[in-house]
Order: sequence, then C-alpha cells, then structure tokens
Amino acid sequence: MTAPATLSVEDLNVTFGAFTAVGGASFRADPGEVHFLIGPNGAGKTTCVDAITGLVRGTGSVKLGTDDVLGRPVQKIARLGVGRTFQTASVFEQLTVLQNLDIAAGMHRSAWSLLGRRRSIASRIADAMGQTQLEDLQHQPAGILSHGQKQWLEIGMLLVQDARVLMLDEPVAGMSLEERNATGELLHRVKKDRAVVVVEHDMEFMRSFASRVTVLHQGQVLSAGSVEEVQADPKVQEVYLGTASMSEDDAAQAPALAAANPGGTHA
Repeated sequence: MTAPATLSVEDLNVTFGAFTAVGGASFRADPGEVHFLIGPNGAGKTTCVDAITGLVRGTGSVKLGTDDVLGRPVQKIARLGVGRTFQTASVFEQLTVLQNLDIAAGMHRSAWSLLGRRRSIASRIADAMGQTQLEDLQHQPAGILSHGQKQWLEIGMLLVQDARVLMLDEPVAGMSLEERNATGELLHRVKKDRAVVVVEHDMEFMRSFASRVTVLHQGQVLSAGSVEEVQADPKVQEVYLGTASMSEDDAAQAPALAAANPGGTHA
C-alpha cells in the first residue's frame, strides 16, 4: 500500500456567483483517525468535499501529504489516493460483489472472464472483503445487498484502489441501528492505514465513532477538537440551539437536538 498521508485543507473557498458556500475553511485529517465534518444544513460540509474531490472549483490549498490536490481533474485526484462515496451507493448492481471489487481494482479482466468464477482472488480484493465482512456474499449480485452492505461494498471498492483518504458523505443515512454500528466499526478498522473523513448529520453516530470533529457554520470552521470539546463549546451550542445559556446536560445534547430539527438548505 502507498504510504499513509495527512489531508491538509487550508483557507478553502468555494463561491457560486455572489454566494460564498465555503469561506476560508481549514482543517486536517490524519491517518489513524475518523474525522467528522458536522454542522447545520447549509454549513458547507458537502461542498468542502466536492471541492477537495474536484467536483466543484475551489481556491486555497488542499494537500494529501506533499501532493497538491486542488484544481486537478477528478480522475487525477482519485489516482492520488483521495476516495469518495456519495449518499447513494454507486455500485454495479447486476455484477457480483467480487466483480465490483475486480473492476475497482483495475485488473482489466475481460467482460467474458467477469462472468465466471476465478481460481484465485487477488490479495487486495480478499483483504477488502475481509475488512467489509462481505466474504460470504462475494458471489451475490450487488443489487440484492441491503442498503448498508452496498455502502460497505463501495468502501471496499475504494480500499482496493489504495485510497489514502476516504471521504464519506452521510454513509449511515437510512441504515438500521445494527448497520450503523457495523459501519462505525468498519471505519475504525480501515483508519489504521488512512484518514477517514465523514460528513454526517447523525450525531449519535458521531459521538460513538468520531476521533476528531470539525464543526462548520456558514462555510467557516466554527469549532474543532474532540467530541467532548466541541459539545462544550458555547459557539457550537449557540449555533445549534440559538442560545449560549444552557445547563451542562443540555450542552451535551446540543448536537443531537439540532440534528433532529435541522433548517436551511442542503450543505
């Protein structure tokens, strides 16, 4: 595997005409951590990820290790090791789990050979199936997988591509509690060799599995730190509940309460 690398974002700006979606956001995600980007709807979370992965134009500086990321085409950013998932999993539903991983690994097997079973499985594919716990489903069509399993398969497809940072956009949306917990455990399994960045509205999921949290508000970083530090920040409490005056118990529940009653436009 390519050596792990830190994703460093400095003074990231994204504008659409006169509207500033992201205005000078800075954060870093280190290998070995699951870094959550949270904030009210419209805070700029997904736009940050879109700029980092080349889907929208941004200015500032984004580096993966020593490699400049910002301004490169989407395909070149992916080759550098920046992997990305969307809220709806993008898998080949008519192909099996194994065939999906085969294609993602770039093994260039012929369409004819994809229809049959092989005598051996490449080590990186076997490892990805082990990490995602999809070994028993490897010959099943992806289309019959559960919602959570499709998300795990998509993460597996990034693993076989040797992604050094995984950027996941609301990966547990629509999942059962069991699938959410399994996803959190998966993220902590794969973080050893890479950074994991999660855009998420599920605050219970964040509290259970975040190594570090960055809170965005109106396109800027409002707060950053551990879960406990962010939840205790009066600025975060004010943004989520509209007041900086509350009890310690209320403060601990602020992100969860805000997530249950979001407002504004999609981030």
